[in-house]
Amino acid sequence: MIVVQRSFSMASFWIPLFALYSFWISLADALSGQEPLKGVPQVGYKTGEKIPVSCLNRTVDTGEHIVDESGQLQYIPFPTCNETGRPLELFFGIEKETNCTIDFITDPLFHLLEFYIHNDAPLTCRIPSRPLPPSPIEAFSVSDHDTQEGALGTQSTLYTPLIIALAGTLQLSHLHIGNALNLLVHAAPKSIAPGTVDAATAYSISAHSRNAKVTIGDSLTLSFQVRWYPSTVLPPGWSGVGGHVYASTVWYCLLSALAGAAVTGVYFRGVELPRRLRRYAREKTTGRFGNLAGSGSGGGYGLPVASQGRGYGYGGGGYGYGTGKKD
Repeated sequence: MIVVQRSFSMASFWIPLFALYSFWISLADALSGQEPLKGVPQVGYKTGEKIPVSCLNRTVDTGEHIVDESGQLQYIPFPTCNETGRPLELFFGIEKETNCTIDFITDPLFHLLEFYIHNDAPLTCRIPSRPLPPSPIEAFSVSDHDTQEGALGTQSTLYTPLIIALAGTLQLSHLHIGNALNLLVHAAPKSIAPGTVDAATAYSISAHSRNAKVTIGDSLTLSFQVRWYPSTVLPPGWSGVGGHVYASTVWYCLLSALAGAAVTGVYFRGVELPRRLRRYAREKTTGRFGNLAGSGSGGGYGLPVASQGRGYGYGGGGYGYGTGKKD
C-alpha cells in the first residue's frame, strides 16, 4: 500500500513538470517560426518592372473623396488606356513618351475632369514605392511596415503620392485639357534603398497651345513625357536669361575659334598666297617686256636712222632720234 502511494505521488509530481516543459518547447517553436516573417527583406524594383497607377475615388456631385467600410480612403485603378488595354503603368527607370487614350469620356468622368481643371479637387494618384506583396501571407508579414498616417489614413508607407496637375479651360459645353504632361519620378539612392520610388509628380505643359477639346462621349489622349532621376536632387537647370553657360561651352567656343584660325592660315599660305605671288610676277614681267618692244608708240623709245640731218621726231607719244643733214 505504501509503495502504491509513493508511485502515485511521484507521477503527480512529474506530470505537471512534463506539461510545463512541453509548453515552453511549443512556445519556443512558435517564436522561432515567426522570426523569418518579421525579417522578410523588402525587394525593390528591377529596371523595366511595371508600376501600376491608382487614383483616389471621388464623388461626382462634390468631388469629395470616397472612403471604404473601414473608413480608409478608396483608391481605384487609373482609367484603362486604349494602347495597352490596362490602366496607366510606369516602368521603373525607363524614360519614354507614354500615351494613354481614354476611349469614352463618361458623364461622371467629364464632371470629375471639371473639378480637376478648376482645381476644386486634385487628381490624386499613387504608385507603390516597392513591388507589392503578391500573397496575403506576405502582406501580413510586412503589414507592420504599412503605417497609416492621418485621420483617414491619407498616406501609406507602401505607396508614393503622385499628384497629376491638369491644366486647361472650362467652357459651357466642353473642356480644353492640356493633354501634354511631364511626369517626373525620383528614385531613392541605390546606397540607401535600391529599386525604391521616393517621389513623383506630373503636370500639364503648354496648356494654351497643346490641348484637347473634350465633350461627353469623346476620347482623350494623355501624352506623358516620363523622366527618372536616380536621387532626390534635381540636376542643374536654367541659370538665367543668358541660358546655359558652362565651362564645356567656353572650351568648345575656344577650340572652335582656334580650329577656324588654323584652317584659315593653312588655306592662305597654301593656296591664296602662291596665287597672288604668281599674279604679281606675271604682271611685272609683262610690263617690262612690253616697254622694250614698243617703238614710237606706247611710251617706248625708237632709234630710226635718217639719210640726212639730225633731229627729233615725235610720233605716237614716243621719241624718234636720228641723224641727217640739215638744209
